[in-house]
Amino acid sequence: MRRYILTGTPGAGKTSILRGLARLGYGVVEEAATALITQAQARGEDEPWTRESFVDEVVALQRQRQSQAPATGPVQVFDRSPVCTHALATYLGRPVSRALSAEIERITAEGIYECQVLFVRNLGFCEPTRARRIGFRESLEFERIHEQSYRAFGYELIDIPAGDREQRVAAVDSFLSGHAP
Repeated sequence: MRRYILTGTPGAGKTSILRGLARLGYGVVEEAATALITQAQARGEDEPWTRESFVDEVVALQRQRQSQAPATGPVQVFDRSPVCTHALATYLGRPVSRALSAEIERITAEGIYECQVLFVRNLGFCEPTRARRIGFRESLEFERIHEQSYRAFGYELIDIPAGDREQRVAAVDSFLSGHAP
């Protein structure tokens, strides 16, 4: 099983690309942080990312989803990874927790994800949502931190440039098809 990470700036269209890949038959795993935010907001908690435990909750859900992802083919695509959670902790000005450090050590030692990361570039804007409340300028800073985190952990960034959804899905599919076992 080859597991690839799809990441990039908030609001860049990762979820749309992931859905397009699912339609092509790829096994996909949705983003953990957004799921946790949506669940918390449904319970009435407006900004769950401000909780001290939030980063560790994201790590736990990422690990659970990675270990329980059904093997539907030779390739899986994950919307974000623990390295993204490292970038999130950095962006929020929080220390890297023991749980996050341990998970990054685990995915590195076990070679969970391929070393090439599909890095979705920004579209030139970032529309805030209930779960994503940053603007374009902040999203660019978050993008920069993501790049630094992935490079620091030895990953190679495969740029998925701005474009329409179908072009981007085709670009990812072309890359994955060329690297499938």
